[in-house]
Amino acid sequence: MNQFLGAVASACAAFAATNLDDIIILTLLFAQVNANFRKRHIIIGQYLGFSIIILASLPGFFGGLVIKRSLIGLLGFLPIIIGIYQLVKRQNDDNDEIQAVTATTNRGNNIFNNLLAPQIYNVAAVTFANGGDNISIYVPLFASSTLQQLLITLIVFYILIAVWCYLGYFFTRHRAITGIFNKYGSILAPIVLICLGVYILIDSGSLELLGL
Repeated sequence: MNQFLGAVASACAAFAATNLDDIIILTLLFAQVNANFRKRHIIIGQYLGFSIIILASLPGFFGGLVIKRSLIGLLGFLPIIIGIYQLVKRQNDDNDEIQAVTATTNRGNNIFNNLLAPQIYNVAAVTFANGGDNISIYVPLFASSTLQQLLITLIVFYILIAVWCYLGYFFTRHRAITGIFNKYGSILAPIVLICLGVYILIDSGSLELLGL
């Protein structure tokens, strides 16, 4: 039971820390919904883009199968370093990112018309392009996980995508709440990343290798 709760907690922390800015992007996208750009395009595109991020992160888990778990757990220093760097830097690039999303969403309407609605590919591309930090965090998280923990983490992730989409739609009617994320997200996210890294180090037994 403790293992289950730990996996759920770490999954929630990892997802929230790496996707706070996605709420801003989703809010913008849902605000642009019209006859040609539907809510389903955003939701499907978000799931598709995030699935690509997951696939890009899974090699960390398979590496963890052949390398001692406590050694893999040392990768927990990565989210700690990223979190500290973000705290030091603390630059809010949300406005530039939103402008890029807007431009990407409104381009390429003739791409892959025979396969899937191009709007979906546009949203998926933005989601994946915004997921560089996600991959750097998910690789050590997956590498330090057992198969059961990985499955729990993925289930939690995919549930939280739906929650994030709902929040993005909800915030289109409450812009003041979005402002709070803009103001405090750059502080909250790195703190969660540091805590996540510490959890990975403790859960994998890596601290014992360091004599701690």
